[in-house]
Amino acid sequence: MKPITLRQFFKQFPDDQSCLEHLFNVRFGQGHKCPKCEREAKWYSIKSERAYSCQWCGHHLHPTVGTLFEKSRTSLQLWFYAIYLFTTTRHGVSGKELQRQLGVTYKCAYRMGQQIREHMANVDGESPLSGHVEIDETYIGGKRPGKRGRGAAGKAVIFGMMQRDGDVMTHVVPNAKRKTLRPIIDANVETGSTVNTDELKTYHGLDEAGYIHSTVNHGAGEYVNGETHVNSLEGYWAHLKKSIRSTHIHVSEKHLAKYAKEFEYRFNSRKNPEQMFPELISTFQDEK
Repeated sequence: MKPITLRQFFKQFPDDQSCLEHLFNVRFGQGHKCPKCEREAKWYSIKSERAYSCQWCGHHLHPTVGTLFEKSRTSLQLWFYAIYLFTTTRHGVSGKELQRQLGVTYKCAYRMGQQIREHMANVDGESPLSGHVEIDETYIGGKRPGKRGRGAAGKAVIFGMMQRDGDVMTHVVPNAKRKTLRPIIDANVETGSTVNTDELKTYHGLDEAGYIHSTVNHGAGEYVNGETHVNSLEGYWAHLKKSIRSTHIHVSEKHLAKYAKEFEYRFNSRKNPEQMFPELISTFQDEK
């Protein structure tokens, strides 16, 4: 399968009503039991609002409630198109690009982008990692103190764990200290997994915690030792940073987690990119 083309998108969603109908079908569907009269019903679209009415008692269902569209007055078709744009690019979509494409104000475009990123994070979720797991941290923004220095004032820290040939999981953290990173590892990497890290002291003692721990010494110029390396995760960091620099120029630490989760979702969907758009417009978890 291939991702749908722009022509196919507008054929499938030519207007707001077709988008609303899609939301109704994936969340409820004809025959849905009315929560008021408790009878299986046929539901009729109400033209004056984003709602469907029960054939028996007239109770209203609102397909956008509990979704990122709920409190927005922006056209549903524009929302769907914005999500489509997010799934057809490798480097993300800036607020200015959304503004140009959608013909809305920058404030509206920026808000839509942030909500779509949060939605991507919710849909992606976080499943435990196992097998062969690479663990590393990276720093975004500011300047490092010296060629081999770690951390710096003004830098944001992103901690990452990647299952070899599998999913990646990232967290924006306040620092790279053991008391910060170890609970994240313990909660998300299954005991008994093979864990690869660099020489950072934060990771010392992982073997005592039930992991098969091996390291590479980046400070000594060692990047691969047999099957031990964190090169896959390093490559992911390089793509993330390049995308932020080329698309967004700068991302504040306050909102960095949203952008990191956007790229995490896109990476985890890399084997089935054609499923991203239909998944994002069909999966909702009462986002309010």
